[in-house]
Amino acid sequence: MYHSPTAEAEVAEELAAVRPALRDRCTAALPGARAAVLTRLWRALAHEPLPWVASRTPGPNGVTVRLADGRALHGPPSDPYATGDRVTEVRLDRERYADPARLMTDLAVPHAVAFAAELANSVASLALSRADAAEPDAEWPERDWEWEQRVVDGHPFHPNCRSRPGFSVADQLAYGPEHRPVVELGTVAVPSGECLVSGEWPAELRSGKSLLLPVHPWQAAHVLKRTAEPWRPAHPLMSLRTLALPGGPHVKTALSARLTSSVRDISAYSVRASAALSVLAAELVGRMDGLLEVTHTIGAATAHSPDLAVLLRESPEAYLAPGERVLPVAALATTALPGSPGWLTAFTRLALTAGLRLLDLGVALEAHGQNLLVVLAPDDTPLRLIYRDLADIRVSPARLARHGISAPELTGRLVTDDELALRRKLFGSLIGGALAATAGSGPALGAALRAALPDLPRTPDLVALCENPLPVKALTLMRLSPETPGDLWTELPSPFVLEPDTNGQ
Repeated sequence: MYHSPTAEAEVAEELAAVRPALRDRCTAALPGARAAVLTRLWRALAHEPLPWVASRTPGPNGVTVRLADGRALHGPPSDPYATGDRVTEVRLDRERYADPARLMTDLAVPHAVAFAAELANSVASLALSRADAAEPDAEWPERDWEWEQRVVDGHPFHPNCRSRPGFSVADQLAYGPEHRPVVELGTVAVPSGECLVSGEWPAELRSGKSLLLPVHPWQAAHVLKRTAEPWRPAHPLMSLRTLALPGGPHVKTALSARLTSSVRDISAYSVRASAALSVLAAELVGRMDGLLEVTHTIGAATAHSPDLAVLLRESPEAYLAPGERVLPVAALATTALPGSPGWLTAFTRLALTAGLRLLDLGVALEAHGQNLLVVLAPDDTPLRLIYRDLADIRVSPARLARHGISAPELTGRLVTDDELALRRKLFGSLIGGALAATAGSGPALGAALRAALPDLPRTPDLVALCENPLPVKALTLMRLSPETPGDLWTELPSPFVLEPDTNGQ
């Protein structure tokens, strides 16, 4: 059967040079990686508003997707909230496909060639990540970055879950958190007068009349093309460009590579807004009755370039009491906790109560499994949430005003009173992302939501959530629509109406 030879062969060739012991394990991981990416792609083909799809017909043996040109795709039943490597093959007319890149190439829709290359990269990179994954320890990790290393597969629903097209194999091994590296951060000196600074800039990162801006080594070598002065060792987190300093803050660096969907840099807008958002977050946290903490942005700076900018953020560990531990929600799937319906219901109740209350106050979080963390008691009871990275939240001045809260002096994309935009931001990330990936299937998610429902705050947003389909980002449509900036959306069947799986799945 055909596979994507170029990306896979390139990884094998590079591995032979830089880590030969991984080569056979990476080859063995390829079938599972293809299924993982194909599962995510089939989800998009079965549910997203792709302009070249004419109709979708579910049946007892799967879903038939009729294309506008008359061809037909057929694959297994599609649970849009399921995770894992469930789809191993789909048919396009009579041809069978196990390779997502080959399928996208033969679909021959607009922008398919570029997207197929990304899919091939995602497969090869995911196989590499799985080949080098650490064996689950009997003991839970001690430090925050060790939890981040457990999230091997990347985004639970994006076909580009592990796409890192700007990175060589050596780069991935050196900088990917699942490979457990220590990354040596450097600094670049920039005259203070040439920098935009928000918040407090630490004395450690000042030298005379210059600011020392921390820089990721990949960025220094490939984008800035200059040598950075050695600074401090750090551990990469899931976002790859954010790193944890042992005993110190998290450092969000500019990293101008396309990872999953976006080119990762830090805009002057984000730097300018960071201090005001931290002040607003502190005020709102005071009204959350201990349900939620938001990590404080210590300082942010940019040399008026998205390629040379940085944010310094408190570590979530700074918010823990003795005996408590914190982990990103994306790492919950690596534990046995979600397997308990009682635990999943308690976590769902906590997450939705916090999200709905904050939304009613006037802020919609981008609460996916990377930004949202859960604090556990010594007996693993979910106690409260910690949110990090305010760069893509939405703030409603009208809602804030209704609660007597002064809106921060912000303009631009962060500010909106549009109820649809606010609800999309929270519901798509929290329910369609963090909670769905934690539950692992639509029936499990629906059961947890229904069990939590009686205790949720009765707001108009909850009514909208219960009565309407669930909005989520149309991730594949966005990659196939490079001419359309910003987010594109689709609607999934409301998880509230999904019945429990009689097979216990």
